[in-house]
Amino acid sequence: MTLFQNPFDSESRLDSCPCGHHRSLSEHNAELAARQHEAQLQTAADEDRRLSNAVDQAVVRALIPNDVTRRRLLHAIGAGTLLAAIEQVFPLATAREVFAQGKSGALEKTDLKVGFIPITCATPIIMAHPMGFYAKHGLNVEVIKTAGWAVIRDKTLNKEYDAAHMLSPMPLAITTGTGSNPIPYTMPAVENINGQAITLAMKHKDRRDPKSWKGFKLAVPFDYSMHNYLLRYYLAEHGVDPDTDVQIRAVPPPEMVANLRADNIDGFLAPDPVNQRAVYDGVGFIHILSKEIWDGHPCCAFAASEEFVKTMPNTYQALLKAIIEATAYATKAENRKEIAEAIAPANYLNQPVTVVEQVLTGTYADGLGNVKRDPNRIDFDPFPWHSFAVWILTQMKRWGQIKGDVDYRKVAGEVFLATDAARLMKEAGLTPPETASKGFEVMGKPFDPARPEEYVSSFAIRRS
Repeated sequence: MTLFQNPFDSESRLDSCPCGHHRSLSEHNAELAARQHEAQLQTAADEDRRLSNAVDQAVVRALIPNDVTRRRLLHAIGAGTLLAAIEQVFPLATAREVFAQGKSGALEKTDLKVGFIPITCATPIIMAHPMGFYAKHGLNVEVIKTAGWAVIRDKTLNKEYDAAHMLSPMPLAITTGTGSNPIPYTMPAVENINGQAITLAMKHKDRRDPKSWKGFKLAVPFDYSMHNYLLRYYLAEHGVDPDTDVQIRAVPPPEMVANLRADNIDGFLAPDPVNQRAVYDGVGFIHILSKEIWDGHPCCAFAASEEFVKTMPNTYQALLKAIIEATAYATKAENRKEIAEAIAPANYLNQPVTVVEQVLTGTYADGLGNVKRDPNRIDFDPFPWHSFAVWILTQMKRWGQIKGDVDYRKVAGEVFLATDAARLMKEAGLTPPETASKGFEVMGKPFDPARPEEYVSSFAIRRS
């Protein structure tokens, strides 16, 4: 007997088991998705009845623990008489009302809108829809393809989206009021690590030395992006001032290849599959992967307002768990081709499957006649390291986006929710780190998250 069956039905059994077994994750999620779809068709009255039956069942179990006795009573005196007798000694109606108002773990909202930009960085958020991860956790999520990051930001701040795929610096910028009024925002999961590249127009195939790029017009997806900070870092390390020697402009990822083809820009540091699409179309070549600047760097993230996290804690947990489970599935190389097929269609990435496969599998054409193999071209690790946040904040300060003193540790802890991610990573079969901070290197230069101001001051080219 399932939890929501009627205990006053003489044909039901309290001692039966409703659990099933599945041969694969896809079969498991498909059945759960089907059940969720069926549940969505039920009326509010039917839902109330199911919840009432759950309360009634608990009471009947307590008062008449012997299932045989219960069924005999029902045959002898009928359900109505037994119900009236129980209500004489126990306030069933009150119990039902209390349960409906305060049922533990109930989702505050099941129909959600999550915005995304059509890039492979959003793989977990996108794939969780067609592959059933949202439905598994009782959520009906509409993933909405969005034109650019400013639109993503505005629609989430205006509450048109419940949560969103964002660039990892964006929740930090929103929280600190960098470029807008400060609004507490959270980033409970990184979507991807690595997965970007510097791509140049074919006419520049003999200009591989960044020192020769002075006068170039280069594009990044957004001012508050890892792409902007990594490109600036790369240029400055080669003696090129990103503010005076080149022009860097923000261009939405879906428009980058067209701008490269039209000769409006000389190149870009962009998320995939933009780089691979430029190669596929014969208009650009991959200069270097972003992992050659910083191997293991974060890029995009799952983000939600602090208000959403606090007012809808159960829905937030279910949404985050679905995304982390999708991330865990995406970490396995043997799943990448299946995922490519799931996210390539027009309503998601709108790319040829072969382009998406080249990105996700790491076997790709570079546009210069070479086929390269790098299984870590893109990877998926949801843990939001606080030291990632501190590094991003140092670059915001380095380039004058943040003025004055910064409480790096406080902001990192409030925005990058490492504790939530660690707990759900364990449940998804991943192994979270024991601490939330670590050191790393960017282009061979060590970063110590305990000394951020010293790090900012160490750069010869900076605005702060």
